[in-house]
Amino acid sequence: MKYLEDNHYIDRVLNGDVSAYAMLVSKHKNLVFSIALKILNNREDAEEVAQDCFLKVFQALKTFERKSKFSTWLYRIVYNAAISKTRKKRLELVPMDNYVIHNYTEDEVSGGIEEIDPEEQKEMIDRAMKQLTDDESLLITLFYKGENSIEDISNITGLSMSNVKVRLHRIRKKLHGELAVMMNKALN
Repeated sequence: MKYLEDNHYIDRVLNGDVSAYAMLVSKHKNLVFSIALKILNNREDAEEVAQDCFLKVFQALKTFERKSKFSTWLYRIVYNAAISKTRKKRLELVPMDNYVIHNYTEDEVSGGIEEIDPEEQKEMIDRAMKQLTDDESLLITLFYKGENSIEDISNITGLSMSNVKVRLHRIRKKLHGELAVMMNKALN
């Protein structure tokens, strides 16, 4: 389904067409749930946080100042709610740099990729993604799947823009290393 700009739906809701909010929910529900799930590691808790956040956002929609994108505002609310729930449960998060990142170039990783069939490539990427910590997975999801800018991710997570850039670089390097190891095994 092709969605219109968020502001279109926001204007409709603010003008009394509350059914337009369903389009905002539909447009953002997958990434909202993904963010909550990456932080909470529990499907039920993630669903609860997502539902609570959509309700909270609906009730606060008139206070949205449009200084940033609606999605940035929404994802920041979800991020904060999930972090708060995590703190309440006193869960410990795994540190991001929990092992040494191997130093592989993109050329080394992509060099043999043509020799591996697309289905196996997808499987390797999925396995490499599972090696990421929750924080790393969240940043990659926000950047690539959510197509958020560095600035948006900074606003959502509360990390500085420099920190977001450095972490994304390290995560990509980590993924390249994982993929290089898997490709070596597959090609040898």
